[in-house]
Amino acid sequence: QVQILESGGGLVQAGGSLRLSCAVSGRTFSSYVMDWFRQAPGKEREFVAAITRSGGSTYYSDSVKGRFTISRDNAKNTVYLQMNSLKSEDTAVYYCAADQSIVINTRAAAMDYWGKGTLVTVSS
Repeated sequence: QVQILESGGGLVQAGGSLRLSCAVSGRTFSSYVMDWFRQAPGKEREFVAAITRSGGSTYYSDSVKGRFTISRDNAKNTVYLQMNSLKSEDTAVYYCAADQSIVINTRAAAMDYWGKGTLVTVSS
């Protein structure tokens, strides 16, 4: 059983930065593609970023490309999301997800495990 715990959310002013962390239990962390999704109030959950099992490749949504960076530390079973130049439209609950696929998926339905999320609020 895989358990996922996000942390690092909070309140930040527009233009500021936050770093989210996602700790994953289990010995097989390095076998998962890891994704970040977010869900704003009244909106559907949307893809933010993904990283391959080795960390060698990353993929971003157009809305965060150039501002957010996903990374992982397989020795620590942790994936990170560095968020810079935050905007009010980045306000959402951010979810970490593990995908057993060997390729990057951007569909929420394709994820195998989810965390409970961490709230990011960007004030303008």
